[in-house]
Amino acid sequence: MPMQVELVSPERVVYEGEAELIIARTVTGEIGFQEGHIPFVGSLVPSVVRMALTGGGVQHIAVHSGFIEASGSHVTILSDIAELAEDIDVERARAALDKAIEARKADDQDTAAMAAEARAQARLRAGGDQPA
Repeated sequence: MPMQVELVSPERVVYEGEAELIIARTVTGEIGFQEGHIPFVGSLVPSVVRMALTGGGVQHIAVHSGFIEASGSHVTILSDIAELAEDIDVERARAALDKAIEARKADDQDTAAMAAEARAQARLRAGGDQPA
């Protein structure tokens, strides 16, 4: 039985539909959800949410942080920024990654550069430019 999934960012509803399986990365590790999952709330890290869609196919979505909540047959993802794989500008993400790497070379403790690097890597993985 499919789960109802809603992924929302401050700007818009990024995805709304059904999925058989949702896999997300939280601060405590990767977790998967199927219909009937026990109630769960977790904090997301910059990563790729993967969904096995009802009827076939997989949807990849880059998320930059936020929360995921599962209850019964419903999953809600609230993310500061979220991008569907097909909406990602891979060249722009590569440029952001290069810039973050250069900033980290100048200061390996630069937390803003670390966060920018994680976001760029998530976008590239979701966009198919790097292994997930």
